Amino acid sequence: MIVSKFDEHSVFSQLDAFGHQKVVYCSDPSTGLKAIIAIHDTTLGPALGGTRMQPYKSENEALQDVLRLSRSMTYKSAITGLNLGGGKAVIIGDSRLHKSEALMRRFGRFIENLNGSFITAEDVGTNPRDMEYIRMETKHVTGIPESIGGSGDPSPVTAKGVFMGIKACLKEHFGNDSLAGKSIAVQGIGQVGENLVGLLRNENAKVYISDIDEDRLRQVAQKYGATAVANNNLFDLDIDVYSPCALGATVNTETINRLKCSIIAGSANNQLADEVVHGCMLLEKGIMYAPDYLINAGGLINCYSEIAGFNKKKTLQMAENIYDATRRVLQKSKLENIPTNEAANKIAEKRIEDIRKIKASY
Repeated sequence: MIVSKFDEHSVFSQLDAFGHQKVVYCSDPSTGLKAIIAIHDTTLGPALGGTRMQPYKSENEALQDVLRLSRSMTYKSAITGLNLGGGKAVIIGDSRLHKSEALMRRFGRFIENLNGSFITAEDVGTNPRDMEYIRMETKHVTGIPESIGGSGDPSPVTAKGVFMGIKACLKEHFGNDSLAGKSIAVQGIGQVGENLVGLLRNENAKVYISDIDEDRLRQVAQKYGATAVANNNLFDLDIDVYSPCALGATVNTETINRLKCSIIAGSANNQLADEVVHGCMLLEKGIMYAPDYLINAGGLINCYSEIAGFNKKKTLQMAENIYDATRRVLQKSKLENIPTNEAANKIAEKRIEDIRKIKASY
């Protein structure tokens, strides 16, 4: 029987929809490994992206996640000016129960077989120790501890990028980027959130913080002189900046209608519950949104620096470039009257197309 068109849920149809170059399924019954590696685009360089380990409900859910995340990495690399493509990997399983040295090393062998077209790093459900195991089988891994020549904890660099993104928004909205006297609500005070709170308080910003961990909330509030706020009350504060640094999709129809801020700029991934709908809602309401994949790119910059052999000072300097990149996005959004996430996508896509033309001329 000849099939005239693919089922809309088939792997090939999903690859076409997202524009991926390659998807690799990794299976090893002896270690229990079930993983998917997605390489979205390598125009700018090898695809770099973290390995996420989660107990997905189905293989299709895992595929959807890895396709979406790897495409985001392409755009993140492009807009920050890095010579990297976009990729991502997911391992299906509970990281607390199913992870082992053998599983991670076997996964490393699959990465090695891709001959450098994909470079990985830690993500949700994986850690620097896992990257050490992977490195035993391949050199195509970043985010390893400083003790063995890696770049170490990326959270200070990520926080620096978010900080610069906030300052860029202040410059565009208020005419200057001073944080003195400005009020910022930071939702989520993990490693990135706490580092960001420290940077904000060093410039005399009024900082509100919230977190589901009440003990940590009290500790961080006391350490930095920040004001602790319950999560439910955060969206009703009269503030200058809302900075989501925890879960995604916190910017949705309900919260947009409640928010009283002028700016949204944080480290959380996928902050808009619906990129099209809520990007337009923010534009209509006059709330300036710094695209998350741009200002949270410090972690990617940290990994890139590890590959290039840059030191910490150089890495932090590269994160400071997020300031100018954010201003370009905001200015394009204003000039064309389009949502900032759409403006960011256009800038990223243009860089990829420009470099593709150069490579085609070789």
